[in-house]
Amino acid sequence: MAVSTTLTSSKGWSPDLHFFPAAEIIPEALIMQTSTIAGAIEGDEPAVRVPFVDDAEADFVAEGETIPESDPTLAEVVVHTGKVSQLIRVSREQLSQPNASERLSESVARAVTNRANEAYLSQPAPTSPATTPPTGLLNIDGIIDGGTIDTDLDVLADAFASIETNKGTVTNIIAAPDAWGSLRKMKTGTGNATTLLGAGTNDATKMLLGVPVITSHAAPSGTLVVMDRTAVVSAVGDLQVQSSDQVYFTSDSIGIRCTWRFGQNFVRPNRVAKLTVTPPEE
Repeated sequence: MAVSTTLTSSKGWSPDLHFFPAAEIIPEALIMQTSTIAGAIEGDEPAVRVPFVDDAEADFVAEGETIPESDPTLAEVVVHTGKVSQLIRVSREQLSQPNASERLSESVARAVTNRANEAYLSQPAPTSPATTPPTGLLNIDGIIDGGTIDTDLDVLADAFASIETNKGTVTNIIAAPDAWGSLRKMKTGTGNATTLLGAGTNDATKMLLGVPVITSHAAPSGTLVVMDRTAVVSAVGDLQVQSSDQVYFTSDSIGIRCTWRFGQNFVRPNRVAKLTVTPPEE
């Protein structure tokens, strides 16, 4: 009797499954650029537990005197994850067309990245006792309310100072497209035509106070997020792509499925600030 193997069985018994490191396939995802990746898990129930230390104060002691004991707090932050997915159905003939597979792969990557970016920043908190999808950063308590930028960057400078006062270092700024547009229109003074952020070749690099700016439509309208990426820990899995010609067998079609599991949480929420940018008066 012949032995059934993955080489002789129908594809439905051993469908293709491809794992792609997220850092290579979708490096532009906000979670890849603005967080500290702590690990990866599978499933809605397990979580990544990230230990950290709340430092105790150090002080001077006189020569020969007994050094007092310190009592640092051994704490942890728990990162739950959720799974973003997309399933597309195409006919066998369509998939066999030149470049069709590559174009569909690019579309899936864009769709997954866009949804992940929205969730990373703005996903509402799940209703207890649910823990997934994990809460977006802007909906977690404890971040700094940086106020409103209207005519100059003084409020932004204050946000930098607040984060540094909390022993952080500003590493990234995420801006909604309209917020960045408003900043670019701000002038150096009343009646001046020169923009505050410069013009011409200076527009090639998006920077504010020496920190790189990422513009993303996933950020709420008019919002600027100033952050220390070490204040955010995340769990990021591989991008998984699977195809099967069995699920749509009766229509001679092929199903292509993509999933990506990730989650985020704060270690130090007071090292992230949310600001609002109002359009300058014309």
